[in-house]
Amino acid sequence: MATKRWLQVTVTADPALIESVSDFLIGVLDAGVESAAIDEPGFGTINGYIQAQDPNPDEVKRILEQVSSFLNELKDIFNVPAPQLTSKIIEDEDWGQNWKKHFKPFTIVPGLVIVPTWEEYQPQADEAVITMDPGMAFGTGHHATTSLTLEFIRESLAGTAGKQLLDVGTGTGILGMAGLLFNAGRVKATDNDPDAIKAAKENAIFNGMQEKMDVSLVPLAEIVEIYDVVIANIVHDVLIDMADDLVRLTGKGGYLILSGLLAEKQVGNIREVFCGKGLTFAGEKKRAEWAAIRFTKN
Repeated sequence: MATKRWLQVTVTADPALIESVSDFLIGVLDAGVESAAIDEPGFGTINGYIQAQDPNPDEVKRILEQVSSFLNELKDIFNVPAPQLTSKIIEDEDWGQNWKKHFKPFTIVPGLVIVPTWEEYQPQADEAVITMDPGMAFGTGHHATTSLTLEFIRESLAGTAGKQLLDVGTGTGILGMAGLLFNAGRVKATDNDPDAIKAAKENAIFNGMQEKMDVSLVPLAEIVEIYDVVIANIVHDVLIDMADDLVRLTGKGGYLILSGLLAEKQVGNIREVFCGKGLTFAGEKKRAEWAAIRFTKN
């Protein structure tokens, strides 16, 4: 088996840009991200880790150009000095433990707390808890698109019981596990990344949800079951590629929830594409530059 290697992208920026840079690295590049808190050494430096095997120089160049272009846009918007961008290739073991010091228990939406497996946490009486270890998969839950999607999932399942939910691009399984806590009957969680499948299965077991949550590498095109709620928190271009299958798998009267979208640049196109396939737009949620949207199938 080839050794996993990571492209480490390091951005040193004005503190005003930290959240936006982190969101971009996570949401657009599927990067693992670490950054120091305001009272810690290194505040203002963001490290993003993008997994690759024998990274192709052309691909590395493309990624760096994409990040550089985004940083130039940010500096103009915020009127701050240009961030500094550097990169290097590192081996698998160099970052897997390092970022854990920045992952602490946190409330992802009111009443739901995400707790890493290595932390102690005593929940309040009105709190539900998901205990998880991201492993090498994408998704600790800190990204704005995760909480926006969770708000739509909870609304879509409110007052129901036993609904079937499909979580496309499950990552660590947060959205699927939360769906079960919000009264879904069963969840099918899919991803094309074996690391994600491994992490999601382990997290489902850790939370006692393995009997109700089927985690699988099955391609979307091979799924034949129809679901009451379909969710996909990925990125714009992948959602467009998946559009036909996402619509096909959403049951009549059901909901399709999409996220991983830049609010100003991508939502309009997603609305046009999916409404053009017979769905009805049923709401948008925004946080900073990110958005989640929901459709119904009549």
